[in-house]
Amino acid sequence: MISPALSRSIDDWLSHAGAIKGQSPRTLDAYRADVTGFLAFQSTHHGDTQGIAAIARLTVSDMRAWMAYERGRGVAARSLARALSAVKTFAKWLAEREDFDPTAILSARAPRFQAKLPRPLTEDAARALIDTTELQSVEGWVAARDVAVVTLLYGCGLRISEALSLTGRDVPLPDTLRIAGKGGRERLVPVLSAAKDAVGVYLALCPYPVERNQPLFRGVRGGALNPRLVQKAVEQARMQLGLPASVTPHALRHSFATHLLSAGGDLRAIQELLGHASLSTTQAYTAVDTARLMEVYAKAHPKAAKK
Repeated sequence: MISPALSRSIDDWLSHAGAIKGQSPRTLDAYRADVTGFLAFQSTHHGDTQGIAAIARLTVSDMRAWMAYERGRGVAARSLARALSAVKTFAKWLAEREDFDPTAILSARAPRFQAKLPRPLTEDAARALIDTTELQSVEGWVAARDVAVVTLLYGCGLRISEALSLTGRDVPLPDTLRIAGKGGRERLVPVLSAAKDAVGVYLALCPYPVERNQPLFRGVRGGALNPRLVQKAVEQARMQLGLPASVTPHALRHSFATHLLSAGGDLRAIQELLGHASLSTTQAYTAVDTARLMEVYAKAHPKAAKK
């Protein structure tokens, strides 16, 4: 059980995270589930209602008991680390307002896990995937639509949600698109002629009129295109090509960044193009290897360049 006062505090914290930090509704839902799950355990563990005073009394032993319980029911280390991060963030926020010491909660160590590096496609595989995606539908306009979407993912580094958020007001595609990404962060993305051409072919074949306030990419009944249909087309294409299961629409975004870096692109510029808040996220996305980093170091570092 969670006290009404603590429930209100959770609501206030989530409102703060949404308004001030720009967290997406999906992220906020995950935060709520993580924190309420933690509090539900503590309520059962102590046999009483969890209120603000109870949070202030939590010990290191209580934190360890919760983490052991989560691992015991099969929660993966990565998921538990995410939940612990949400609990710590909430506890810190609450402690600042209720004036208690959250050290016992904040000192809990997250379980270690092996970070999953993205697996980009080779340049040839990326091109082949786009070409083969066109073969997955007998409807000409549907095939052109799917090609246009995946070309935007690979050619502009868009997330699938960002590509499908485009509307009639975005066409004809300009040289630079203003994209609203995660957390409401806006970025400017150059649009390649290949992406403009692919969208142009789709629009010429699409049976539905282009309307400024309607989705650019339509389903067969005229509504907004379901991302699952694009995922399915890519899945069929990669199976036809014999590519691994890691080849997804999102892998095209990975590939966009990796291929830019391999061609000499600046890591900071790629970070801006992808809309990442942290440079470390970009490094993981682009699968930067040691040899590439040492090459950049040797060219850019003043002392290394002198040798």
